[in-house]
Amino acid sequence: MADLSERALELLREIALRAEAARRMEGGATEALLRSIVEATVTLFQAEAASIALHDPASDRLVFRVAAGEQGQGVVGVAIPPDKGIAGYVFSTGQSLALSDVQRDPRFGRGVAEQTGYVPRSIIAVPLVDEHGTVGVLEVLDKRDSSAFSLRDVELAGVFARQAAVAIRASRVERDVTALLATALASLAGAGAGAEAAAGAEEGAAAAAAELVSAALAGLDRDDESRLWALAERVARVRRADPAQLELVIDLLDVLARHAERSRTVRGSRRGRAED
Repeated sequence: MADLSERALELLREIALRAEAARRMEGGATEALLRSIVEATVTLFQAEAASIALHDPASDRLVFRVAAGEQGQGVVGVAIPPDKGIAGYVFSTGQSLALSDVQRDPRFGRGVAEQTGYVPRSIIAVPLVDEHGTVGVLEVLDKRDSSAFSLRDVELAGVFARQAAVAIRASRVERDVTALLATALASLAGAGAGAEAAAGAEEGAAAAAAELVSAALAGLDRDDESRLWALAERVARVRRADPAQLELVIDLLDVLARHAERSRTVRGSRRGRAED
């Protein structure tokens, strides 16, 4: 990638910086939304637990990110191959499952269940699907008032899964920025080259993109004299505040903005008089 112009690399570094700004402004909002979805799922189904596992392309694992219910917390952080267990089956096939006796199903991973501290009797598992394909799985374990899940239950779980997929799609900028830059690097490096050279450019693009992102973000907080990133993280925290408090925050920001504008005008006037 050394033959790319410095201007092109600078533009790609700007993309990486803006993606980092979006990530910090997002500030865990997606995680909080997914958690609210599994909490609502537990309440609706009167279930012992519900959880969401998302596919991590870097490790090629399904990682359980959030969970709710009395028996749910032990699964958070557990990672499994994307084709193993009931979650892996649903992820790899894109098909929903409703099982009334999971321990008799050959796809059931008892070892993983024991690792979480809870072995379910029945389960619904539905895929989280967006325009790129299946990105994860929603699982609901053991209705308290029934020994099995109905077809209607599967449909309702699918509604929650679609909401989770929307939340994940909204936060894809963080996950996809390196892939986006890799495509751009390969296109730039292969422009005007033969087919063989273009293929070689694609092979090195992913590593070059990861290196570019790392270099662009290195030392941001250390060198941030304007404290821009600190402000971005405060804004992310404010997004999770009570709506009544947001009005106060907006009013305070308006006052600060007007003060900053007046200060800039005064400095400009003084500089103009000094030059005269």
